[in-house]
Amino acid sequence: MAEGSLKIGGLSSGLAVILASGDRKDNPQKSHLISYYDDIGHQSVERALEHIFDLPYKSISSLSGPVDTDFIRCTLKSDIFKHRVNRDVILSNRDGVSIADSGCGPNTVAVDETSICGDIRIFKQHFLVESLAMFSSARANACVWKGKWMYEVILETSGIQQLGWATISCPFTENKGVGDAEDSYAFDGHRVKKWNKDPEPYGQSWVVGDVIGCCIDLDHNQISFYRNGVSLGVAFYGVSKMGPGLGYYPAISLSRGERCNLNFGALPFRYPIKGFQPLQNSPSVNPLATHLLRCLSRLLELKFMENTDSTSVEKLRRLKRFVPLEELYHPIARGICEEFFSAVDQELGSVEYVSWGPLVSFLLETFGKQAPHNYTNLDGVVDLFLEFGGSRLMFLYVINSLSCSCKTAPLVLMECPYSGSYSYLALACHMLRREELMTLWWNSSDFEFLLEGFLSRKGLNKQDLQCLIPYVWWPGSCEDVSYESSMMLITTALSGAINKIEEMHRELCHLVIQFIPPTTPFQLPGSVFRTFLQNLLLKNRAADHNLLPPGVSSNSVLVSIYTVILHFLSEGFAEGGISGWMKGSEAKVGDDVGFLHRGGQQFFPVGLFVKNDPHRADISRLGGSFNHLLRSHPVNDEEAEEIQWEEGCVDDEETRVTHSTTQKPCCCSSCDVDFTRVMKDPIRYTAKCFRGHCSPIPERSAHVAAECSAGSLTDEIVDKPSSSDQPESEFGYQTVQHLRIVPRMSNPPSAILREVELLDAMLLLYHLGLTPNFKQASYFMSHQSQLISLLEETDKQMKERVCSEQLKRLKEARNIYREELIDCARQCAWYRISLFSRWKLRGMYATCMWVVQLLLVLSKVDSIFIYVPEFYLEALVDCFHALRRSDPPFVPSSIFIKQGLSSFVTFIVTHFNDPRISSADLRDLLLQSISVLVQYREYLVAFENNNAAIQKMPRALLSAFGNRSWIPVTNILLRLCKGSGFGSSKHGESSSSMLFQGLLREACIHDDALFSAFLNRLFNTLSWTMTEFSVSVREMQEKYQVLELQQQRKCSVIFDLSCNLARVLEFCTREIPQAFLSGSDMNLRRLTELIIFILNHVTSAADAEFFDQSLRRQSQSQEKINRGMVLAPLVGIILNLLDASIHSEDRVKNDVVGVFASMDCPATVHCGFQYLLEYNWVGSLRVDPSFTRLRQLEEFLSLLGSRTKSREEQSLGSSADAEEDDDRLCCICYASEADAQFEPCSHRSCFGCITRHLLNCQRCFFCNGTVLEVLRVDRKRETV
Repeated sequence: MAEGSLKIGGLSSGLAVILASGDRKDNPQKSHLISYYDDIGHQSVERALEHIFDLPYKSISSLSGPVDTDFIRCTLKSDIFKHRVNRDVILSNRDGVSIADSGCGPNTVAVDETSICGDIRIFKQHFLVESLAMFSSARANACVWKGKWMYEVILETSGIQQLGWATISCPFTENKGVGDAEDSYAFDGHRVKKWNKDPEPYGQSWVVGDVIGCCIDLDHNQISFYRNGVSLGVAFYGVSKMGPGLGYYPAISLSRGERCNLNFGALPFRYPIKGFQPLQNSPSVNPLATHLLRCLSRLLELKFMENTDSTSVEKLRRLKRFVPLEELYHPIARGICEEFFSAVDQELGSVEYVSWGPLVSFLLETFGKQAPHNYTNLDGVVDLFLEFGGSRLMFLYVINSLSCSCKTAPLVLMECPYSGSYSYLALACHMLRREELMTLWWNSSDFEFLLEGFLSRKGLNKQDLQCLIPYVWWPGSCEDVSYESSMMLITTALSGAINKIEEMHRELCHLVIQFIPPTTPFQLPGSVFRTFLQNLLLKNRAADHNLLPPGVSSNSVLVSIYTVILHFLSEGFAEGGISGWMKGSEAKVGDDVGFLHRGGQQFFPVGLFVKNDPHRADISRLGGSFNHLLRSHPVNDEEAEEIQWEEGCVDDEETRVTHSTTQKPCCCSSCDVDFTRVMKDPIRYTAKCFRGHCSPIPERSAHVAAECSAGSLTDEIVDKPSSSDQPESEFGYQTVQHLRIVPRMSNPPSAILREVELLDAMLLLYHLGLTPNFKQASYFMSHQSQLISLLEETDKQMKERVCSEQLKRLKEARNIYREELIDCARQCAWYRISLFSRWKLRGMYATCMWVVQLLLVLSKVDSIFIYVPEFYLEALVDCFHALRRSDPPFVPSSIFIKQGLSSFVTFIVTHFNDPRISSADLRDLLLQSISVLVQYREYLVAFENNNAAIQKMPRALLSAFGNRSWIPVTNILLRLCKGSGFGSSKHGESSSSMLFQGLLREACIHDDALFSAFLNRLFNTLSWTMTEFSVSVREMQEKYQVLELQQQRKCSVIFDLSCNLARVLEFCTREIPQAFLSGSDMNLRRLTELIIFILNHVTSAADAEFFDQSLRRQSQSQEKINRGMVLAPLVGIILNLLDASIHSEDRVKNDVVGVFASMDCPATVHCGFQYLLEYNWVGSLRVDPSFTRLRQLEEFLSLLGSRTKSREEQSLGSSADAEEDDDRLCCICYASEADAQFEPCSHRSCFGCITRHLLNCQRCFFCNGTVLEVLRVDRKRETV
């Protein structure tokens, strides 16, 4: 409130406040008011004017004429100037600064384009600069040599930027910039360092929207930096003094794509620092303009008081009758405005400064920064200003200022929920409801730039989060018990602030969508918003790349516009809004429900994918690049067609859950519904194209079902969170029988912004903006769990340890873990606030349902499916897993898939090996999804109840094992078969799948070629991982004194992979033992060699030392790395084969014991098996293996010893004839006769070695020639 403003209950005597509304009839001469006297001679009109103009008491003499505009202007020009001389105008000492004319006007500080090194693009608007080269530098055209000076930098990006001061002689090159030489000084918040030839740690990390104050104090030879008005400390002492004209220039260096906004004083500083002057002086008219606006503010306050029913006012009304203020308001207000515009117009360049500073402050004060807002006063001011021609330019500058303020406005806890950018957005939205101002904004060249500014939100760094969330609590926390409730209150307050800002974003975008531009030909509503969306997506197409190109928008802009569209599509548009014309002639019953929740018949315009649109041509498609597809798979005039289907037609009818069925999807169900209740009688669901019977399905509360079907749901949930809870899965797959491609309407309203266009844009926005945010949230949530475990483990060890040195180290480690956990908990809290609102999760769930059904429908049409953009699939998968990991959970995991997303399981199991998807990364993405889901029992059930998974997944997994996909396939197979091996815990058995174990067994048995290829790759991969593991262990031991954490992690990962592969091999020997015991002994021999190879490496002295040392490391748990993890499956393999040999009804051809005994390292084999018998299984795997099983292994070792001894005796007896047979032995294995040869090269080897070699290579291992066939020595041919 301005100084001297009127306050309720504190009215000064003689103040002309008119309160009686009925007195207007008694005073008809409104334009000829003269002084009125009360009983003691106080002159009310004069005193009122003195208050409004902030003049001394009785400085205005008694009035003898009318109070009109001329009188007001005369008073302002005479009395105000007389009494305010030397009061507001502070004459600053400008000695010590020199400004060169760079073509921007006299005394204007700007970037000196002749100083640019690299490539910097300069936008005239607000001196926005952007680097187009890898590293660019520039200086301003002003230098300082004494005094205290500053300039501000608003960060549009938060990458590598070096901001500071440099002399004219400081060299700029493509690699060196500000701070890289002795005569330049800089701060880089990305790397959190200060630079003066050499970098040193300094300051805080910066984020987008930060305002960096660069201050130089040449009176004390210091340079300091400020972040959002908070000092980061003195960065440099002893700065060299310079002479006049040879001082320090503001200078910046930017890496490629970095942008910042430079303000040398042409605009008011966001955070002026006391004692420091701007390089460019402010307009001299600014103090006068500020005072005139304060006068107008006091006048408005008096008017507001007059219209306020308060006790004090009522008392005054009874005490005395005064002149009605409304009769004084118009001449006073107009006189102030005339003087204001006259003063501002007299000084060149002052309009922008005054608009950005005093005028915006005045409008905010008039409107109110918090609700309830004073719409009446603001409308009166705008109406008054619009009477003056110069106001249009001022209002355009005001819009610019409000947009910029949204970028820099920080959240303040004490101001919630009306914090951050809320006040600026609320003011802008109310002003832009006027068609004249909206048109003025739209006609400006910066319309889209400013709209992005309004949709921006300032980022947060570590220190910001500490201020916003001072109290931190986590599950199991030992902190103050009050912290939990305090943190809940804080997060609730911050959530309210975010909701208010998002509400304003929606209102602003709603205004833009409704706006009809005054152009010819006539445009429909939505055209402006569509153009903005297209241009936004076009320039941000590469925002998912590691190295961002120039011009990319802030992440907060993408997130904000995504959130706006999600709300429109999920929660619907406000009643009486734009939803009607967006639906056009296709409106039907229930269309007031959000687009994503309507159900029934769905449609999608195929032309959105196949049309050669320059805005979309460079988007990667599932089948490859768009231009390639046009050449290889040209399409007909698909643009005039759209695809239609019934919701749920891709699901099994018996378990179908749609928005039209009685049981609704998770996104439209109530959280208090008892999902275990089942209807007594099955219902019959009738669709447009089919009629079928549904199995009993859980019932849903009647009112929610009615809302979803009758179309009243939107009205109930606007601005409310969803009330759902989480999934399981029953799903049956069938071909799409209800898919239709039909012509569009004969006269399509192509200019109409359709909801499917918004959905298409929203998916790309999610991919570009939300995906990295959800990944960060997932990382912090996972990291928080790890830190909690580490903290608990450290506390446990501290209680057990007595050694003082160990206790000291543990305390230090605990302090580190605790501090890191506190920061992590704050990050998790912030992501819960900003990302995991209930209504957002509800919309994301509905989006997943809609998109996955679209993709399944399109997958039946090859010519269209290959044109689907890759981001559709990427956004679907990421959105699904973001929902699954949401904190708190959206719905229970038992119904997450079952109640709406069964089709997601169908899609991933049918397309992770789809050759139509050209990107191997995308196929891996689907495979990774399966790998993640099957490790949870509740999700595994969804696969077991899915017909597509049952029919296709086993064979597809076996064929996908190879090349880059072997790791996720191994994980999937391991989890499907978990708990069935030797030493497995009962917990593991609960997450296995007997169904898929049987399906895998059948697939292997009925397709010999498939299983042989899989088994060969399994042998090769396990051999490779164990070799890599052994090499990594040796590397660690050789440099153990300087052990690197990265090397240790690599060793641990490879060991885990080896254990998993060994478990898969164990499963094969249990379920398909005939592959090793029947036919050729090649598989059994390879298996035997692999077992001995692993035993030799794991039980060797060097490796054993590593295992023992790893168990003693604080950061490594015994359960994570121990020898039992890889030894247990080896025992299981041997016992499986022995069991199969004993219980097999068929005559077993291959002798397990005999093959082991035939190995040429009997001592190694014996030591390895003896180690297995003596191993501490209970201590290693936390399970007690059956004594019977170990006894069986002991008997095997005994039998193996006897057989080995017998073979050695036979070998001694036949040694005399050995030399004669050497020429006939295979030179590869030296164990069998060379009974086969390659054709056409005729090189010989044994048939076993040749067959094994040809599994991986079709070339002769002697001459590398291509092998066409294998010829037995006895002339029996076998084609390769």
